[in-house]
Amino acid sequence: MLEHLFQSCTSASLLAAIVGLLVLNFLRSSFSSQNREPPGPTPLPLLGNFFQVDFDNLHISLADLSKTYGSIFTVYLGLKKFVVLTGYKAVKEALVGYADEFADRDIIPVYDDFSPGHGIVFANGDSWKEMRRFTISTLKDFGTSKRISEARIIEECNYLIEEFEKHEGKPFDNSRVVSYAVANIISSIMYNTRFDYNDPIYQSIVERDQETIALLGSASLQIYNTFPWLRPILKNWKLLMKIIRENEAESMKIIANLEETLNPETCRCFVDAFLAQKQKLEESGIKDSHYHYENLLQTVTNIFAAGTDTAGHTLQWALLFMAKYPHIQDKVHEELRRVIGSRPVRVEDRKNLPYINAVIHESQRLGNVGPHYVPHQASQDVTLNGYLIKKGTPVLPIFYSVLLDKNEWEAPHTFNPSHFLDKDGKFIKRDAFMPFSAGRRVCVGEGLARLELFLFFTSLLQRFRFTPPPGVTEDELDLTPVVGLTHAPTPHKLCAISLQ
Repeated sequence: MLEHLFQSCTSASLLAAIVGLLVLNFLRSSFSSQNREPPGPTPLPLLGNFFQVDFDNLHISLADLSKTYGSIFTVYLGLKKFVVLTGYKAVKEALVGYADEFADRDIIPVYDDFSPGHGIVFANGDSWKEMRRFTISTLKDFGTSKRISEARIIEECNYLIEEFEKHEGKPFDNSRVVSYAVANIISSIMYNTRFDYNDPIYQSIVERDQETIALLGSASLQIYNTFPWLRPILKNWKLLMKIIRENEAESMKIIANLEETLNPETCRCFVDAFLAQKQKLEESGIKDSHYHYENLLQTVTNIFAAGTDTAGHTLQWALLFMAKYPHIQDKVHEELRRVIGSRPVRVEDRKNLPYINAVIHESQRLGNVGPHYVPHQASQDVTLNGYLIKKGTPVLPIFYSVLLDKNEWEAPHTFNPSHFLDKDGKFIKRDAFMPFSAGRRVCVGEGLARLELFLFFTSLLQRFRFTPPPGVTEDELDLTPVVGLTHAPTPHKLCAISLQ
């Protein structure tokens, strides 16, 4: 009897132990799967995955790695670990679904060299929050939500059209004058100043900005960010610092001139508004505010460079696409003739020009001027799609992979305005359209850029037909981008044939 009872107890204990072990194993497995870090290629000591990425085309090589390791994976650039996000779902889940957790920037060495914690692009914390709040509010006052911005852009369109007409239909490279025109819109908002396209100082400012963007995306500076000890031997780093300091000195001259004539009661531009706020705080006895010259300088130069480069390059892409695809240009001209005629285009016309709106959006999508932007950083531990991303981890969203996501776009590698049109030809918004980034770090100048692209593009297409140079076929027009921090079209010439 006792022996039978003992055997029963032993069997029950054994069964309980087995069940307990199974439950414990399940819990461990569940906990582990919820707290495992993203997979990735095996890094080498010190070098990381240096030989598995192409620093000339970082966004493409990282997108290619996602085919093996998934949409969220880990890559080591030197000793530094990055979590890479590819595809619409992963990028949206992180930057929109966890907007606060991924709002911080990872300040990589080259950005820290020239902008240590100031401005709105390469800053974090309270300073960034205050500068971003002030910038958004002030841009609305001087640029993005008032009719004055439309008037400024239309006026600049006329200057740009005059420059195109000077070539009398002969081939020319439009990149410089397009950049000068777009930069003048930013300049009018920042400085209350419009520059002549032939002003050598203005030309130097715009061209130095473009060279800065190109250098920041160069392979040598990408490698420097991985191995900062290389700095003393890098010519590109020395050239970058020289260019940046020259532009900062030029910007400070303009700021000083505006300060001399400042009247806080009648702010003329962004700089005036900033200086007036600075003065107000100082008069209230607040001396250690975020409104100081370094923040002003970096915020202004951030907006000027980013606004000029992205909008300018997108407009260049749009004109190149028109020359490349004449049947699409035909439809643009037809819609303009039918809806607008010969009168000037206005912003309010956009809702009645669905095809043109779709063409502009498709130019932004396929032109893809910001393939990866600047790294984010996790401000706390986050579990994303089952993977643990630890606090302080740099996170790199690849917007190139979003705008070409085969799960979101019917023909991702083809210029196809139908991506933004329904079956009735009406314009439709697409969630995977993220040319301005997403989340807390979305471009502060998005509204202004949209106005610029619409008015510049329609005004130019109303006056000109764009074609390849004589002897060059549409098929021979090269769509390979020049890769810097942003994507610019390969240098080329087009003919602007007058329609009048």
